[in-house]
Amino acid sequence: MEDRTEKVREFLKNDIYATEVTGIVIEEAGERYARCSLALDTRHRNANGQVMGGVLFTLADFTVAAALNDGEGAPFVSLSADIQFLKPAKGSLLTAETTCIKAGRTVCFMEVLVTDDLGNKTAKLTGTWMKAG
Repeated sequence: MEDRTEKVREFLKNDIYATEVTGIVIEEAGERYARCSLALDTRHRNANGQVMGGVLFTLADFTVAAALNDGEGAPFVSLSADIQFLKPAKGSLLTAETTCIKAGRTVCFMEVLVTDDLGNKTAKLTGTWMKAG
């Protein structure tokens, strides 16, 4: 697998919401594969003290963006995504890893697993992304 990490980081640095507001870091990116992490703090928690579902979704969605987009060619955009919240995150760091289930000429079916640093599987996202343009 070709390491595209720096190229993807450079391209997605302008995704201000994911990178600056939430603090997601691209750990590794290759063709149709990525791993991202997020150090949790109080801004990621809801009124119950749990990690917001939107934080988990954003991390998973951005991880797919890192797997499919490097600034070359037409970008991939999401057509649909479904997330299952498996267990509340208990640790201080979330990691999301995505793999391609099936790739066609213009559509990719992706799966993302989000875990915390205590080993808990916290969420699973599956979705369909399409090459735009």
